[in-house]
Amino acid sequence: MTSGGNMYGGDEVGAIVLDVGSHTIRAGFAGEDMPKTDLPAYVGSCPAISAAAVESAQPVDGADSGAAKQQQPPRLYHGTNQISVPRPGMEIQALCKDGMIEDWDLFESTMDYLYKHELQCASEEHPLIASEANWNTKAKREKLCELAFEKYRVPAFFICKQAVLACFANGKATGLVLDCGASGTHAVPVFDGYVVSHGIMRSPLGGDFLVRQLDNYLRQQHKLEPVPVYRVASKTRVEEGGLPVWEAKKLPQGITQSYHNLMVKNLLQDVASTVLQCIDEPYDQATAETMPTVPYEFPHGYNMDFGYQRFRLTEALFDPANFLPESPGSSMLSVPHCLRTSVERCDVEIRQSLYSSIVVVGGTSLLKGFTDRLQRDLTARAAATLRLKLLASTSSGERRFASWIGGSILGSLGTFQQMWFSKQEYEESGKSFIEKKCP
Repeated sequence: MTSGGNMYGGDEVGAIVLDVGSHTIRAGFAGEDMPKTDLPAYVGSCPAISAAAVESAQPVDGADSGAAKQQQPPRLYHGTNQISVPRPGMEIQALCKDGMIEDWDLFESTMDYLYKHELQCASEEHPLIASEANWNTKAKREKLCELAFEKYRVPAFFICKQAVLACFANGKATGLVLDCGASGTHAVPVFDGYVVSHGIMRSPLGGDFLVRQLDNYLRQQHKLEPVPVYRVASKTRVEEGGLPVWEAKKLPQGITQSYHNLMVKNLLQDVASTVLQCIDEPYDQATAETMPTVPYEFPHGYNMDFGYQRFRLTEALFDPANFLPESPGSSMLSVPHCLRTSVERCDVEIRQSLYSSIVVVGGTSLLKGFTDRLQRDLTARAAATLRLKLLASTSSGERRFASWIGGSILGSLGTFQQMWFSKQEYEESGKSFIEKKCP
C-alpha cells in the first residue's frame, strides 16, 4: 500500500475521515458530501452482573465467585439507539474532555464499533484522516497515531486541526474560524493552512451553557421539572391550570442518574433548537415582548408558550455583562469579543485577511438570528475602512460537519497523497515523527 519511499500511493482506496468532537463523533469516507455516521461522544456502560447478583452469589469451594463475576468487563453500548434504551445500572461516560480524547479505552471501543457496524470495513485497508482539537497536546496526538498504526494497522495516517479543516470546507486557506459548539465558543485564526496558536480565544458559552440556562428558567420560574420521553407511557389529559396528567412508564430498577441527566439534556437541546432565537439588536424588554410567541409541547403533555424569554436566554452569548450573573460588568466571554480579541492577537499584516473570511461553524451557530446579530455587533464596533465578511453556510449539515467535510475534501485531493504519514515512515521513525509530518 505504500510506494516511492515516503509517498503513500492510496488513490485506489478511499480514506476514512474521523472527526471527534465534544458532543458527537463523525465518520465517513473521503470524497463524500456528508459523514456516514454521527455518533454520540459518550458510551453506555453496564456492569457485567447486577449488584444484587453479586450479593446473592454463593462461594464455591472457598472461592469468592461473586467477586470473580464482578471482575468481568462491563457491557458497552454505542450510538443513539443503543444508549436511549433504559437499562439497569447503565452509566453514561464521556469520551472527551475539553474537546480532546480523555478515556482511551472507551475511544477504542467506539472505534471498534465504528469499523464493524457503521463503516463496515477493515481498518487495515483504508488510510485514516483524524481531526484534532486546536489546542490538542503532543502526547495525545502521538497516542492516536500509535493506536492507528499498532491496533488498527492503517496503511497511512494524517491528523489536522479542526479549524484548518473548517477553512478548507469553505474553500479558504486563511480565515478566522468561529466554532460555536456544545462545550463553548472558540475563535481560531488560520493563516495559509496553519493555526495561529497565540490567537486562539475560548469562551465557555455554547450549547451546553444554553441548556443549563433553559433548565434553570423552567425549574425556577415555572416550577417545571423536564420529563424526558423515556419516562412517559401516555398523556391522558391537561388540567384546568395547565398541568398535565400523565402515566409513568414501568421501568426496570436501577436507572442511573447519569442516564436520566443525559435524557433530560437531549430534551432541553430539542427545546433550545426549536424555540430559542437571537434578537437582531441589543436586547430590549419592550421590543422582545412584542415578538410572536413559540409553543412547545413537552413529552408529558405540558404546553408552554415561549415569549420574550426565548430572546433573553440567548442574550448572554452577546452581552454577558448584563445577562450573565457570573460575569457582572464584563463582556470578555461574549462571542463578538472573542472574535475581535483573536484578531488583535495576530500580526497587523494578516488582520484584514482574517476579518474578510470569518468562517462560522458549529451547532450553536444554527440558532435563529445568530449570524445576523453577530454581523451587526461586529460592524457596530469595526473601523469604517474594515471589510467584514461572514462565511456561514445556510445548510445545517455543512455548518455542523464543517471539520469533517474539510477532511473529506483534503483526503480526496490527488496533491494530498504525498503528505500521508505512511506505515513505513512510522516503522522507521516512530510516533514522534507525527509532529514533523502533521505540524
